[in-house]
Amino acid sequence: MSKVTLTFCAGKDRRLTWARKDEDYVADFCLVSRRSLDEFEYKVFRNHFLLGADWKLCCRQMKIDRGTFFHAVYRIQQKLGRVFRDLEPYSLFPLDEYFGGSVRKAPSPTALDLIEMPRPPVAPPLLKTA
Repeated sequence: MSKVTLTFCAGKDRRLTWARKDEDYVADFCLVSRRSLDEFEYKVFRNHFLLGADWKLCCRQMKIDRGTFFHAVYRIQQKLGRVFRDLEPYSLFPLDEYFGGSVRKAPSPTALDLIEMPRPPVAPPLLKTA
């Protein structure tokens, strides 16, 4: 069973709203994964990560060898990890920010051991010549 929580929002009409954060997170997680992965990767993702099948069952069901399966799993983890972190305007990672914990704009002076991952460089736009 899910739980409904009362959360603060910055609206002009009201300051509180009801939300189902767990369902929202699951929906965002699945939709972003579906949009980010190609057909084969999503099939591996669904069978292994969402349905919980081990590598032997996945290989048998998808008719692939063990190496292909694990290379796909590593590629999926790398791709989705980056997408979940860089998602705008609200990333899916770290979880405490998604679920309404403290939103960190900059590291506090007391958290000196905090390591922040660098963002990838933004490529300049390509110029079109006529």
